[in-house]
Amino acid sequence: MSDALLTISDLETRYRTSRGDLRAVDGASLTVRPGEAVGLVGESGCGKSALGQSIMRLIQPPGRITGGRIDFAGRDLLTLGDREMRRLRGREIAMIFQDPMATLDPVQRIGDQIAELLEFHTDLGRTAIRKRVVEMLDEVGIPQPAARYRNYPHEFSGGMQQRAIIAAALILQPRLVIADEPTTALDVTVQAQILDLLRRLQESQTNTAIILVSHDLGVVSQLCDRVCVMYSGEVIEEASTGEILADPRHPYTVGLIASMPRLDVEGQTLNPIPGSVPDAINPPPGCKFAPRCPRAMDRCRIERPVLRDHGSGRSVACHLYD
Repeated sequence: MSDALLTISDLETRYRTSRGDLRAVDGASLTVRPGEAVGLVGESGCGKSALGQSIMRLIQPPGRITGGRIDFAGRDLLTLGDREMRRLRGREIAMIFQDPMATLDPVQRIGDQIAELLEFHTDLGRTAIRKRVVEMLDEVGIPQPAARYRNYPHEFSGGMQQRAIIAAALILQPRLVIADEPTTALDVTVQAQILDLLRRLQESQTNTAIILVSHDLGVVSQLCDRVCVMYSGEVIEEASTGEILADPRHPYTVGLIASMPRLDVEGQTLNPIPGSVPDAINPPPGCKFAPRCPRAMDRCRIERPVLRDHGSGRSVACHLYD
């Protein structure tokens, strides 16, 4: 797609195990346009975080990217050297990780950790860097940012730690932000504040795109223009957020939405998806969802469906719609 900022094509990311290769990302494809917020949803273990880390080229051994393309602003990220990727991370692509305590250095002051990004990517002097960091801490809602600059991570609450890593991700005004479960384990008040912060980022920073990784369709619906549904390492449905919620097509997406609790329905009965996710080392032939699918046909157990465009930006990987 010519106007896309990011185009991922048939991406494969695998991890070596004693039983064989685990297919964390197995032929996933998606696009993100400038200024767009895209939700990446699915059950835990479906490959969402692995896809985000693959974009950043942060997959560590025994993991490796084994196939496909990641085109970002006209460059295939899989062909760039380590030095080129280091220059790209933070400045053009940033990632907000889901565990701030695993991201922050416990023995380094918060302000100094954020300042390192400006020291590496810009020619600003020490005074200008400190001023910019304090401004960014204020923008993400850290109270008394000048004083908090000198705090260590353990002196921040969980919500403030998350705000700090968001400040680090946004300080260079990247063109793409990958937010990996940014509201996990936060109370609903802080969750709403962080979603509002991301929404303001999308509206205020020119052409900044966001990929929101989440298992919660409710959170995604508050921010995202479009949703990509992942199952067992693949993108199996893609449509606008409204279409996904109102008219899901893939039986897996139907099951996801049916299993969501709703506050506007009294006495609602939740309908969990039966069965369990397939073995990522030895997946079944054909459609991976077929063993759990109430509408599976003989063809589904033999032939793997392809993600096909059905018009108006809607794509489904399901034989029901061929």
